[in-house]
Amino acid sequence: MPRLPALPLSLAACLLICLSGVQAETSLPSSPEWTLVWSDEFTGRQGTPPNPKFWNHDVGNRDTGGWGNRELQFYTASPRNARLDGQGHLEIRAETAQAKLPCWNDQPCRYTSARLTTKGKVEFVHGKIEARIQVPAGQGLWPAFWSLGPGEWPDGGEIDIMEWVGHTPNLVYGTVHGPGYSDALGISRETDLGHPASGNYHTYTLIKRPDEIVWLLDGRPYQRVTPANLPAGTRWVFEQPFSLLLNLAVGGTWPGTPPATTVFPSSMLVDYVRIWREAGK
Repeated sequence: MPRLPALPLSLAACLLICLSGVQAETSLPSSPEWTLVWSDEFTGRQGTPPNPKFWNHDVGNRDTGGWGNRELQFYTASPRNARLDGQGHLEIRAETAQAKLPCWNDQPCRYTSARLTTKGKVEFVHGKIEARIQVPAGQGLWPAFWSLGPGEWPDGGEIDIMEWVGHTPNLVYGTVHGPGYSDALGISRETDLGHPASGNYHTYTLIKRPDEIVWLLDGRPYQRVTPANLPAGTRWVFEQPFSLLLNLAVGGTWPGTPPATTVFPSSMLVDYVRIWREAGK
């Protein structure tokens, strides 16, 4: 399939950072309002690892306190946990651990999974960011599509484009965290699908403009945050480069420990991730 050449640095500087070798496919959707500037369509042979030009692996568990949430999975860089399925999807797979990998509680982690990040490779300041994802079913599972700013958390900022937990199967959450409004103080809203999010693909979209962040589920807006929504005396930290993350966590303070009824392996499937630039921006 023909591809556009890599973006020049002058364009990348206003929207994307570190885009060496990054290209968008000419057949993918643009419009008068939005121009596609980057995508990963996850095409390739079954078992192929995620494209290393775009994605890094975060690995481990113990040294991060269960990633700050007492999670029960050990993130690996193995294709067992993150690979293309050969049908145009990325599969992030959580499964029962086959080896003794150290967890935060000084016990072997019970599960393995994957956490992918575009840090240093694909980053955005403004634009439309979107992924089409099928989440797995099961209490104790915690799939997410999100983004982090530079520096230490929470000062660098965090934007959760999509989070889902198994004990509230109909709800999808969108949240921002920053200095003075992190953890339980994050600015969050959920939207109710009216049926479980698992088992079908849904489209999760973020529109990020100066001083405005909007979340959409299947094209329907459900949350908007501006500096006026922040707690008094806190800072808006979202006008800087953000990287993307995709992961499937197991257990932790929010989703809880998986019961015996949760099936492993369980997979989060990602059809695509795309970034557009707004016309005139």
